[in-house]
Amino acid sequence: MFPPDFHYYRAETVDEALALLEANPEAELLAGGHSLLPTMKLGLASPPAVVDISGIDALHGVTVDGDVARFGALTRYVTIAEDDALEAACPAVVSAAAAIGDVQVRNRGTIGGNLAHADPASDLPAAALASDATLTLVGPDGERTVPADDFFVAIFTTATEPGELLTRIDVPVLGEEGVGVYAKKPSPSSGYAIVGVAAVLELDDGVVTSARVAANGAFDHAIRLPGTEDALVDERLGEDAIDTAAAAAMDGVDESALMGDHHVSAEYREELLRAYTARALTEAADRAGRTVVVD
Repeated sequence: MFPPDFHYYRAETVDEALALLEANPEAELLAGGHSLLPTMKLGLASPPAVVDISGIDALHGVTVDGDVARFGALTRYVTIAEDDALEAACPAVVSAAAAIGDVQVRNRGTIGGNLAHADPASDLPAAALASDATLTLVGPDGERTVPADDFFVAIFTTATEPGELLTRIDVPVLGEEGVGVYAKKPSPSSGYAIVGVAAVLELDDGVVTSARVAANGAFDHAIRLPGTEDALVDERLGEDAIDTAAAAAMDGVDESALMGDHHVSAEYREELLRAYTARALTEAADRAGRTVVVD
């Protein structure tokens, strides 16, 4: 299926992209294209103009500078998934990037496009939340930063204002005893997450001192799991703590927000959420050198 006619513009700089967005307020941004182009071909989106930002060199690449890993918004999944330094610095983001789609998708898709699109079944939003990421937006009024906790608002909806462009994602580097993982139940047809759970834990001699756990796929947007986080802190990361924390995955969460669709019911998603929370935490324990067996 072919999309309706539209005007195509290609920006070479951030300023040029912002000017094009100002001149074309109903335009859509094109980064990797894996979200926008399929929706246009299906007739679900019909923007009068498309602004291609894939050629903005300043938005590509990753640097680890002191305590922060800095991702340009156009950095591709494959770059993240195959970077050994990032594996130590922000492992949940690396784990989620490696879990996306297939080789072709990972070679073209971008971290910024993934986060800005805010598909509830995307993998990176949960990793961004669990990793305490900060997103930088540039628009007509200048630059501003938004914590990941405030960025995801609803299905396909973020805190991005009209005319703004996501340029950078900053992720704090984990300490020596920190661990981060992402585990998901993928759709057999698309590879998108039916349920995905990201966990980033700081430990001190096996005891959890800080826990950030988030989920995507289960709700209309990625969210933190406060019950699981509270159950983990000050506990030794073992089988009992993992069981308790996984059982608390829905504590403090609006149960009515669980999604049901043609893949699985909301009730089954709730069971998957607990199961994949346990999987993520078990993998975190294994990475921390504390082998745990969960039935």
